[in-house]
Order: sequence, then C-alpha cells, then structure tokens
Amino acid sequence: MAKKQAEVASEQTVEQKLMSLFQLQEADSKIDEIKRLRGELPLEVKDLEDELAGLETRIAKIQDEITQKEKDIVTKKEEIKDAQEQVKRYEEQQMDVRNNREFDAIAKEIEFQKLNIELFEKRIREYTRDVENRKEQLETANAKHADRKLDLDAKETELNTIINETKAEEDHLKAESENISRAIDERLLNAYSRLRKNARNGVAVATVERDACGGCFNKIPPQRQLDIKSHKKIIVCEYCGRILVDKELAFGENAIAE
Repeated sequence: MAKKQAEVASEQTVEQKLMSLFQLQEADSKIDEIKRLRGELPLEVKDLEDELAGLETRIAKIQDEITQKEKDIVTKKEEIKDAQEQVKRYEEQQMDVRNNREFDAIAKEIEFQKLNIELFEKRIREYTRDVENRKEQLETANAKHADRKLDLDAKETELNTIINETKAEEDHLKAESENISRAIDERLLNAYSRLRKNARNGVAVATVERDACGGCFNKIPPQRQLDIKSHKKIIVCEYCGRILVDKELAFGENAIAE
C-alpha cells in the first residue's frame, strides 16, 4: 500500500500535490466543524460516567459498612446475652458459698460481667448511631446518583441526536479524506499531520487572503506570492509554517464543492 502510494505521489506535479493537500484540508476542516457541533458534550458525558462510577463505588462501600455494623450489633447482643447468663450463674453460686473469700471472688466476677454488659451496650449505641449516619449518607448518595443518571441520559440523548444527524456526512468526509490521503506521498502527509496537530484551528494548508497568510494573517511579500501562484514548489508561511496555496488553485473547478 505504502509503495503504491509513493508511486502515485511521485507521478504528481507540484500543482497536483498542492491541490490534493488543499482538498484534504477542506475535508478534514469539515470533519472538525462537525465535531465542534458536539461541543463539550462528549467530555460532559465522560465526566458524568466517571462521576457515576465513583458514586456507585461509594454506595457499595457504604452498604458494606452498614452490613458490617449490623453484624457487629448482633454479635454484641449475643455477648450481652452470654454475660447475663454468666451473671445469673454466679449469683446462684453465691447462695452456696462457704466463706467470705469465695463470696468476694464471685462478686468480682459478677461485677466484671456487668461492666462487660455496659461496654457492649455502649458499643451497640455507637454502632446504631453509625448505621443511622451511614444510611443518611447512602440516601444522599443514591439521590445524587439518580440525579446524575438523569443528566447523563439527557446528555447522551443530545449527543446521539447530533451524531445521528451528521453521521452520513461525517462518514462521507472521512472516506473522502482517506481517499485523498492515498494520493499524497508519506513525507508530505506526515508534515501535513504535524501542522494540523500543532495548529490551534487544525488548519495546515492556508490560502493567501488579501496578501496575507489565511492562517496567521501575516503579510506575504509580493515575490513570494508570485512563487505561490506559479505552483512550481511547495511554499510555507515563514511565520506559522502552514502550507500556502493561492485562491485560484484552492477554489478552482477541482476544489471540493461546498
């Protein structure tokens, strides 16, 4: 493919190369204009998708935390039940003690279990408040997720409408651009691509407008304008580096129709 492309390009005159470059610029500029119609919508859609993904992660995390705290509450309630049973057994044992030393030892065990019960009850209150707070956070996160989902649906609908309205034209222009590119030698095509990438408006091939470069609007000396009109060599703007073509070549009968 590259070899065939080089052969076709080598057979072209400079004038034909300039015409191909300008036609390529025309097709690519029209593609750029179609993309500009979409404005910031693609970025807005991406940002909303990222935000929703973040919210979904947060919602899942909150739900896990609630589940864990609820399990902790159940565990503490079981521990309270065990401690209460221990207290009951110790109190029964106190009825059968033989001396004060045994009575005091059992009393300490009862006191220890009652302190445990108070601690477990405190933890249950803390966990319960934590669960309530987490549920409030979950409700807020779910509400925000629902709002952002509505925003995303609206933005996607708007973007898809624009894409569908311009798809046929964009596909045609892309095919046109690829077809023209095949007639341009690789070195020149790479230079064109670099210029387009670095140019703010994506214009790599500019026409001479009122004795000035149509890209950067700097004046072009008369002799240089004559060289441009002669189509004998490829001339670039000495200020911005864009490839220059004259209007007669650009908007002649071979130019892409508007």
